[in-house]
Amino acid sequence: MFAYLKQYQSIKFFYGDGFQGLPTYGPFDKVIVTAAAPEIPPKLIDQMKVGAKMVIPVDIGNVQQMRRVTKLEDGLDIEYFDNFSFVPMLQGKNA
Repeated sequence: MFAYLKQYQSIKFFYGDGFQGLPTYGPFDKVIVTAAAPEIPPKLIDQMKVGAKMVIPVDIGNVQQMRRVTKLEDGLDIEYFDNFSFVPMLQGKNA
């Protein structure tokens, strides 16, 4: 799969502590989180532009709720979607 995606030069993949995000590369227009977090990580919100959107599965256990978060000038707009199952986001992992 990664070989297929390498043809898109604008897509970058990183391995590390997902709770920390990638402050060096921000602020971001869009964030897609592919591991379940117990809550929306504040550092990811901080790295988003106003108007940016993030899709993230949130909750602990076997089932998480997909959320779409839009960063507003004065807070967040959070939309709630169906339940899914994702692996957990781990803290303290280095590249």
